[in-house]
Amino acid sequence: MLIGYMRVSTDGDRQTLDLQRDALLASGVDERHLFEDHVSGAGAARVGLTKALAFMKPGDCLVVWKLDRLGRSLPHLITTVADLKTRGVAFRSLTEQMDTTTPQGEFLFHVFGALAQFERSLIQERVQAGIAAARRRGRRGGRPTAIDAEKFAAVTSALDGGASKAAVCRMFGVKRSTLIDSLARIGWPAGKKTEET
Repeated sequence: MLIGYMRVSTDGDRQTLDLQRDALLASGVDERHLFEDHVSGAGAARVGLTKALAFMKPGDCLVVWKLDRLGRSLPHLITTVADLKTRGVAFRSLTEQMDTTTPQGEFLFHVFGALAQFERSLIQERVQAGIAAARRRGRRGGRPTAIDAEKFAAVTSALDGGASKAAVCRMFGVKRSTLIDSLARIGWPAGKKTEET
């Protein structure tokens, strides 16, 4: 059975939805088996797609007008189509003429998968290169420390001298959660007990 899925970015975009509907119906999708969403590609909740995926059974074929109607990105598209394949559901995109029921369509899908993997590798490579370049310049990543080194030395000295965490927080103007996180980061001796009041 052919299941059609359509997506437009907004409710006011009726012409594009009509174009998709006409193309899907012309390809053999029954009007009763059309599912639609009115959200941007990056939108988290796509109720129509969720319903279409739940409706499909092994042997069915999900049909879209264009690849970008289904996937938010190339990796997301590859993951979605791969999930369909594991369920025994075929996939067809009318504009790109991709059909996973044919050897050519299957090959094209694998090429897309390789491109998505290549894209992920390039992104990871760039991130690692950027981090390495920043380290060479003396910068380190992450959030800046909440308590500078001089103040933190005074804080730990006060705690070692028997001051309570509450008193230290008041004295140095530090939030309790910040103090606890900072102490945990340096592994401040867990065995040391300070008065909490």
